[in-house]
Amino acid sequence: MEFIIGKYNYWMYIVLMMIGFYAMIAKRNLVKKLLGLNIFQWAIILFYVSIGVKKGGATIPIIEGGHGELVHAVSAAQYLNPLPHVLMLTAIVVGVSTTGVALALIIMIYRRFGTVEEDEILEALK
Repeated sequence: MEFIIGKYNYWMYIVLMMIGFYAMIAKRNLVKKLLGLNIFQWAIILFYVSIGVKKGGATIPIIEGGHGELVHAVSAAQYLNPLPHVLMLTAIVVGVSTTGVALALIIMIYRRFGTVEEDEILEALK
């Protein structure tokens, strides 16, 4: 029980992922599918950002020192790994652009077929 309570944030990410996955699979409305995709994506982004967090007052790795100045040895344990945060920032940008393109495609589908329901679009294509 302590494992479940101690890692509650990871369980919430799993719940968010399952909500997004359910929306992508079960819903027939294209906008709802896109919303499910975004929920799923944000759950993954939150998961990776939480992995990059260190307890104990860790900070970003900015090493002070000027031109030709010697920098004293620094312990790597005092700093966060910036890679997960940078990668998730890139994932956010890609996700926003993907959402924009998907919304534009949904608008085009709506103009052509008059609906965003998957079943009705498939019927119109037959």
